[in-house]
Amino acid sequence: MSDCLVIGGGIIGMLTARELAMAGMRVALLERRQTGKESSWAGGGILSPLYPWRYAPSVTALASWSQAHYQKLSETLATDTGIDPEWTGNGLLILSADEEKTALAWGEAHGRRISDVTAAEVARLEPALSQPAAGIWLPDVAQIRNPRLVKALHRDLVQRRVLIREGVEVSGILARNGRVSGVSSNQGNIQASHLVLCAGAWSGRLLADTGLELAVEPVRGQMILFRTRAGTLTRITLSGDRYAIPRRDGRVLFGSTLENTGFDQRTTVAAGEQLRALATQMFACLDRFPVELHWAGLRPGSPRGIPFIGPHPQIEGLYVNAGHFRNGVVL
Repeated sequence: MSDCLVIGGGIIGMLTARELAMAGMRVALLERRQTGKESSWAGGGILSPLYPWRYAPSVTALASWSQAHYQKLSETLATDTGIDPEWTGNGLLILSADEEKTALAWGEAHGRRISDVTAAEVARLEPALSQPAAGIWLPDVAQIRNPRLVKALHRDLVQRRVLIREGVEVSGILARNGRVSGVSSNQGNIQASHLVLCAGAWSGRLLADTGLELAVEPVRGQMILFRTRAGTLTRITLSGDRYAIPRRDGRVLFGSTLENTGFDQRTTVAAGEQLRALATQMFACLDRFPVELHWAGLRPGSPRGIPFIGPHPQIEGLYVNAGHFRNGVVL
């Protein structure tokens, strides 16, 4: 019997399991499909909330802690597992000058390097832009290649002797006399004295019968991937709700949509065409390159994007770490 069950094998679940294992606990991780194949794989991997000054202080505090530790985490995982998550500090360029005063005040309050930049400066920072405009520049923002990060975390957990059980779909949380006793699943009941729920968009469903109504709902996001030459784009660039993320090997991610479609993870032709049109409008050079992939993921939406982290108020031994919405990777 494990000391603790972690429900959900995304980045949040795997990092939770890793910390518990490093603290000396015997940990088992249960994942309904494959580890890292839901929103952790589907996201862009920007290590900053988009428009970070728009978020509550609690989100800023969590993001700041993570940002200070991410490079070391990436380097450690690369050394220990042989899989490099490719932490890359290429800055965030926001093509909007409307929030300049708010952004600069936020940067000063939190000790962040942030500056307003003219259209000419934007053109120097990202020469591939078709129509450079004045904007906001955050030079210290980095990215992680999240599909490589989840692979590295999986291998790291195996090396730490965390029991990973894939294909285990949890259907309910079991409790006895006010204390968690395990879960029911498609593979029978699994016992545990401690349980951490990190099930992303599915977390609200699993807590429904425990007396806690968690405001976490799925929000679909669709993205496309261009196969370009390395150096075609150089900066993470954000305009409105759309962003481009250049990877080291030349691939460019462009996304993403925000759709309230329940647990429907299907892609749509209309969204794919719209994303490609917007991408080539921002970067005319992308029109020369094929779209290699088009996919969708379900974000764990929560009010104001503030995650729920802490103990269950009625059931001892049950903890929640869910509802990170668009910021699961950075938080």
